[in-house]
Amino acid sequence: MTRSRTPETPGAVPDGPRHSRETRTTEGRMFTVTGGDWDDLVSEVGGEPAGADGGFESDERIIVNMGPQHPSTHGVLRLILEIEGETVTQARSVIGYLHTGIEKSCEFRNWTQGVTFLTRADYLSPAFNEAVYCMAVEKLLGIEVPRRAQVIRVLLMELTRISSHLVALATGGMELGALTGMTAGFREREEALHLMEFLTGLRMNMAFIRPGGVAQELPEGYRERVQAFLEVMRSRLPEYDKLLTGQPIWQGRTEGIGVLPLEACMQLGVTGPVLRSAGLPWDLRKTMPYSGYEEYDFEVPTATEADCFARFRLRLAEIHESLRIMEQALAKLAEPGPVMVTDRKIGWPAQLSLGSDGMGNSLEYIRQIMGESMESLIHHFKLVTEGFAVPAGQVYTAVESPRGELGCQLVSDGGTRPFRVHLRDPSFVNLQSMPAMSEGGMIADVVAAVASIDPVMGGVDR
Repeated sequence: MTRSRTPETPGAVPDGPRHSRETRTTEGRMFTVTGGDWDDLVSEVGGEPAGADGGFESDERIIVNMGPQHPSTHGVLRLILEIEGETVTQARSVIGYLHTGIEKSCEFRNWTQGVTFLTRADYLSPAFNEAVYCMAVEKLLGIEVPRRAQVIRVLLMELTRISSHLVALATGGMELGALTGMTAGFREREEALHLMEFLTGLRMNMAFIRPGGVAQELPEGYRERVQAFLEVMRSRLPEYDKLLTGQPIWQGRTEGIGVLPLEACMQLGVTGPVLRSAGLPWDLRKTMPYSGYEEYDFEVPTATEADCFARFRLRLAEIHESLRIMEQALAKLAEPGPVMVTDRKIGWPAQLSLGSDGMGNSLEYIRQIMGESMESLIHHFKLVTEGFAVPAGQVYTAVESPRGELGCQLVSDGGTRPFRVHLRDPSFVNLQSMPAMSEGGMIADVVAAVASIDPVMGGVDR
């Protein structure tokens, strides 16, 4: 924690164990407080008590670094807060601690391999990263994905939305002291991740959605597993209303906190639950349908309070709607069909059979490829190693991720690798609203405001 005063302020700064040496900056003298009695310190640097409220009449300010390792900053986010007493007068965010170079790395891999990078950007919503990227590739190729693959994508995206919202509820509860809500949220998230592992083979960063469709058909018994998940979630969701929604302490910590009205959301480009908490029912699944979402019956929950409590309630309501969509997707999957485009020049080999070691291809599969023709074997090798060429051009696609509009801009120069990949990540854009939510409020309310934004730093820094 640092304290500063303007240069014209009288009073010498004593040397000793309580202070570091002064540093002159463009904003005045800065020095670090390392200990000592607070009242003695204030009197030494020139502050005078203002009265019974415990404040001090002084031109000093206190600058607090919250993060980047702070557990209340959703990972490696650094917040620089300027405070007077307990009131935040200025708030700034510092990002870049989790920079991974994911977008640049995609330029050195073929179009299908790019999925394995982008799925790790917003690591709480991997299915959405995969889907928006593959939709952009398919738009450049001018191909249409099989209906069954579209339904599987919807199923995986809504399962991911539930998992992501559960993390938002759990971590938000943890940061505000509602530890039982935290344990409940992660308990239900495990159910979602277990189902994701059964359906795709991995809990997170699945790379299951690929250009032209999905990696492979769903495993046997998927209908029973999905139905069991729906029943478990519907039986446990009412507990959140008992633990949090109707809890007076939870309401006191979130109602009227972090208010961001509609006009501020529009000016800052905020989307997702933060925007819908201000009353605008903007959801790309409804306003700009994709992947067949126009065929599903669901509502877009909204609120008008535009505070942390409204965002919490919206995410809980969206979980209920996602369960409705998953149930409808399960019914649509009763119709058989392909899960990858039939064009062998584009469709990544999907019907792979694992070997006895659980890693390589089975001997039968290798015999099948080698037995067809030498040309077939060469094509299989070149498709996996070099990939397919995509016509030159650029496109932009967008999906409604758990945090808002997730967009992907792709630029192709006609080769087998992207020329440029860029994500419009909602966490990055929504994080701009943190100062507007926090300034003028208490320092403790900054934690609630950041939690209600639900930023994922992997998506911010990518």
